This record gives sequence, structure tokens and C-alpha cells, in this order.
Amino acid sequence: MTAARRQLIDAESTPFYHVINRCVRRAFLCGEDSQSGQSYEHRRGWIVDKIKQLASVFCIDVCAYAVMSNHYHLVLKIDVEQLKQLSAEAVISRWMTLFSTSLKGQT
Repeated sequence: MTAARRQLIDAESTPFYHVINRCVRRAFLCGEDSQSGQSYEHRRGWIVDKIKQLASVFCIDVCAYAVMSNHYHLVLKIDVEQLKQLSAEAVISRWMTLFSTSLKGQT
């Protein structure tokens, strides 16, 4: 049975988490697909850049990472002190760096 993240993550108990994300249906994230001979190695840099960007926006320190051919591993640390110092405006500003949407006229 699945559980809500707020039930799974308790930064006060431990700020460190091991995260895994895997491709499905034999899809390739990086490397060379031996079935088709197609190379997806160019994606590795994109993935590393995106990890760095998201970590800076969400007050996360990346302790370690490994980008494999069909999955990746991250060891993350929640920066609780930085998180506590964010104002509502800072949270909105960080969100807007990822999602360009207009908030004018919305309440």
C-alpha cells in the first residue's frame, strides 16, 4: 500500500534519503541500447544539470549520484536550516524559476 510522502519523510529524524528512479519497458536513459544500437549518452549531461537545478530550488544537497543506463541513484540531504529561513515570497520565486506561469489576478 502506498503512503503520502509526509508520512515517509521526517527531516527531523534524518535529513538523508536514497532516491532511485528507473525507466520502464527497457527504455534507455543514457548509454547505448544494444538492441537498436542507438546511443543516448548525450542525455547524461542533461540529467546532471537538471539534478543540480532542482537541488538548488528545493533546498536539497546532493551528497552522491550515479546515472546508469536505465536508472539513477541519488543520495540527498534536506537542508532544514535553509528551508526554515525561506519566506513565502522566496518559495514562490523559486517555484517560478521552474514553472513560468502568471499569478496576476489569482487569489
